[in-house]
Amino acid sequence: MQTQELIDRLAREAGQVRPLSPPWLRTARWIALAATFVAVIVLAMSPRPDLAEELRTARFWIEQVSATATAVLAANAALALSVPGTARRVALAPLLPAAVWLASQGVGCIAALAGRSEISLSSEPECLALVALTGSLPALALVVMLRRGLPVRPRLSLALAALAASAIGAVGLRVFHSQDAAMMVLVWQTGSVAVLTFSGWLLGRTILHTSTPI
Repeated sequence: MQTQELIDRLAREAGQVRPLSPPWLRTARWIALAATFVAVIVLAMSPRPDLAEELRTARFWIEQVSATATAVLAANAALALSVPGTARRVALAPLLPAAVWLASQGVGCIAALAGRSEISLSSEPECLALVALTGSLPALALVVMLRRGLPVRPRLSLALAALAASAIGAVGLRVFHSQDAAMMVLVWQTGSVAVLTFSGWLLGRTILHTSTPI
């Protein structure tokens, strides 16, 4: 088939193609869906009894705001990377709020040690399940949105999507799960986010169905 013949055939037979919305707009839609779902989970699980007291502490707000910023910027980076030609450095966007999030928990651990508070690392396996549950629909939504594009770096894209979903899940978890020992939050809740993000990296090519090297 000649090139001109192919062009003429495509002009006659190709259906209308609707371009993807800009990443920031798709991110805004994802935020609306994720926030609604997290609110439903929080109401279903019931807000923690000491929530009013926690809302008066600076550390709680720093953790929640930085975790939310991590989720939003990670989701935007993942969606941006589903557009061919996007620079890989966009993946660096969530690093700053993620560092603040981690640092705020580290400060809490240091304060607890300085005050000689009891530090327990007792197992709380439900943290991983609760973070995964709260972030489940946001994660699914991001996967669907990513598959509508062409993620040329599938592992990185899905790792960012998993980071976004698990971070927003952790935000919800802090509202309904009463566990405020700083070391416990750092190890189990933030650790759960790390595990889910790494799982996204491992499963990126399989879930996004692409053989393009990262």
